[in-house]
Amino acid sequence: MASCLRRYGRRLSVSICEKRELSTACEGQIILQQHQQLQQTAKSMNLCSAINQALHLALETDPRSYVFGEDVSFGGVFRCTTGLTERFGKNRVFNTPLCEQGIVGFGIGLAAMGNRAIAEIQFADYIYPAFDQIVNEAAKFRYRSGNQYDCGGLTIRAPYGAVGHGGHYHSQSPEAFFCHVPGIKVVIPRSPLQAKGLLLSCIRDPNPVVFFEPKWLYRLAVEEVPEHDYMLPLSEAEVIREGSDITLVGWGAQLSVMEQACTDAEKLEAPIARVCGLDTPFPLVFEPFYMPTKNKILDAIKSTVNY
Repeated sequence: MASCLRRYGRRLSVSICEKRELSTACEGQIILQQHQQLQQTAKSMNLCSAINQALHLALETDPRSYVFGEDVSFGGVFRCTTGLTERFGKNRVFNTPLCEQGIVGFGIGLAAMGNRAIAEIQFADYIYPAFDQIVNEAAKFRYRSGNQYDCGGLTIRAPYGAVGHGGHYHSQSPEAFFCHVPGIKVVIPRSPLQAKGLLLSCIRDPNPVVFFEPKWLYRLAVEEVPEHDYMLPLSEAEVIREGSDITLVGWGAQLSVMEQACTDAEKLEAPIARVCGLDTPFPLVFEPFYMPTKNKILDAIKSTVNY
């Protein structure tokens, strides 16, 4: 998260800007309908349920769509794929061997044949064995063929980030690696409503996408989500809170933490800083000390003002 400051007296006005999609490509897609119309069919649900509903819609609206990964037919570790196998059958929702490279490689081939391949990596920490397939194959597929072939129907879902006790093999946030790769899009939702609309946009986008889901928010984030099919545009930042003195930029689960820091910052003064995890592997016992917190962001705001 980066913050930039202009000082206008003693009271701070803080704005928050979310980078919803961390990519350079922009394909303007079908879109979120008017807010009032969305709220007419809204239902309170958490982020996990919103993901599940998006997957149901994707499979329902496109018979070429397939969901696969480790344990997905059982509902997955976080239960995001619950009920899919029962409704759409084992030919369209199925388990794979414990081989991330194979999961993504299979997804590339499936997408290259004109299908919508929705691959799940059980934890983002284990996406690294598939790094070569994503970076050297999926990202370059369209480019190396001169746009004759593509694997644009590929979406790779992966729960990412810390929850307070995952340690160095279940708490990583590897999105920065993929944000530097031309040819793929990286998308991270911040809330249930965003998760559903963005995931459907990713699945229907003509480019391969890596969709990181903040597992910390699976059960914690709850809001009114339209039950019908809708999509949110990719490659557009969202201004969550208007301000004039300082701008905070972030994504995913950190947005709610930043909002808390902004509320406290309005009562003091603050400027340019980077707030993130410590420069070490995730500590197993001391994970709460590793994570960016409201107070760490607030300290950065204060020290910037006094710079």
